[in-house]
Amino acid sequence: EAMCSGKLQTGLLVASYFIYLLVGAAVFQALERTAEKQEKLAAAQMKEAFLQNFTHLTVAEMEQFMKNLTEAIQNGVYPVGNESQVEESNWDFSNSFFFAGTVVSTIGYGTLRPKTTGGQIFCVFFALFGIPLNIVFLHRVGKMLSLLCKKLGTFLSEKGMRKKKIKSLTLLFFLATGILVFLCLPSLFFQITEGWSYSEGIYFAFITLSTIGFGDYVVGKQPGRNYFSYYRTLVAIWILFGLAWIALLFNL
Repeated sequence: EAMCSGKLQTGLLVASYFIYLLVGAAVFQALERTAEKQEKLAAAQMKEAFLQNFTHLTVAEMEQFMKNLTEAIQNGVYPVGNESQVEESNWDFSNSFFFAGTVVSTIGYGTLRPKTTGGQIFCVFFALFGIPLNIVFLHRVGKMLSLLCKKLGTFLSEKGMRKKKIKSLTLLFFLATGILVFLCLPSLFFQITEGWSYSEGIYFAFITLSTIGFGDYVVGKQPGRNYFSYYRTLVAIWILFGLAWIALLFNL
């Protein structure tokens, strides 16, 4: 009976967590997409104007152009290449979902952020309720992982091992497998997919899973690189389980 209701609770929690993220992603997309399109068009026009007049620009005009360009880049608009870039949105659904995930997990890379008033206010409320939900969710996933831990402990005690030794062995086992599964292997994967060095991969993995999230390295963001379609979703799943593993480590 208790087992059944526990499973039901877990199911409900997982479902509501993902629904929360999906709804959030849809709202962010709706609020931010149009403003972003206008920003991209403005940047493209600015570039056009510059290319037509750059031979006789005054120093002041040049300074202003540099200022505008810097601002555009800080806002995630790169006026490089042709018109096709205006079509590609930073706020497509997968980016939006990824953003919602980095908000509730408090990673906050800062490469994508809401710029409209509506988006910013929604972000406040989204995080206000999303962060506690995320903590509860991670706690539940951590609990499921710790059941594995208990099973390992029971197995070892049946083999006639002492309590203290079992504790240190399970901790070691979880530490070693976690470091392998959440740091070493993903870094190899990032090295191949992003073209980073292995140490950059380790650095990114650590900065992400510790929720520092500087945003100097972010996945799936390099122009001109071909990423496979579910790449960021896969990374999001890695982040979730990685965060749960870290929460479990603290529990242990």
